[in-house]
Amino acid sequence: MEVLTSFTFIIVAAGTMILAFAGGMVGTISVMKGQSLIGDAVGHATFPGIVVAFMLIGVKETYTLALGAVLFGVIAFLTIQMITNHSKVTLDGALALVLSSFFGLGMALMSFVQGNPDFEGTQGLNDYIFGQAAYMLRSDVYLITAASVISLFILAAFYTQIRIYIFDPVFSRTAGINNTLMNFIILVITILLISVGLKAVGAILIVNLLIAPAVIGQLWSSRFSIVLLIAGVSGAFAAFTGTYISTAGENIATGPAIILTLSLLMALSLFCAPKGIIRRSIYKRRMGGGAS
Repeated sequence: MEVLTSFTFIIVAAGTMILAFAGGMVGTISVMKGQSLIGDAVGHATFPGIVVAFMLIGVKETYTLALGAVLFGVIAFLTIQMITNHSKVTLDGALALVLSSFFGLGMALMSFVQGNPDFEGTQGLNDYIFGQAAYMLRSDVYLITAASVISLFILAAFYTQIRIYIFDPVFSRTAGINNTLMNFIILVITILLISVGLKAVGAILIVNLLIAPAVIGQLWSSRFSIVLLIAGVSGAFAAFTGTYISTAGENIATGPAIILTLSLLMALSLFCAPKGIIRRSIYKRRMGGGAS
């Protein structure tokens, strides 16, 4: 109980739960659209944006670093689009190229900054690789809350159009829905959440916060609205549990604890959910028995 009432736990839990709830819902759209790996590439590509923003202002200011991450996330996506549209490189190849190139650039810039006496206060930039939610501040929570509210508001405003676009792009175009605009909206809210979530779970683990809740939601339901809700709630639950484990335990990082909790929920759902292995196996046996 002492952990639950501590100021540090409240701040970290609030930030991670809000991020995971919004990330789970937005990530579900990307997964259903078959663009989950784009989120992975963009997540890695945002890291050099953080380092460049630090190099320009000289201090680790939350909002400026997030802006740098957003900018490089957009550049990464546009690079992916350019490669796939103007070359014979497949989407998988473009994602691999952008992910490795941008993340390599970030690591190179990081090495340069840390070894340069002209830059001071570089401690903590490495946290954006693997995440360090334990050092979240009120300003980080405010930023995450603002980004999450904006993303969920946009999702709610274009809910019907996005749903139609995901399940039937041809009908969507026929119905007068701008598919390019829908794709841009999905991209914007995804990059926004990735950028503000880097400090919590890091560039490497952020994609799990987008994909795993979506998988859980789809295993438990086929209704789009219910899948979104389950994804958001499962993400928030994993964030709360992971934050509690890392706060109550010793030498347990918050980001990995959240991801491991989320992965455990996904594994349980994979076996026990209505669309899971056990339920499907029972259904097949019953159908086989009835046929015989």
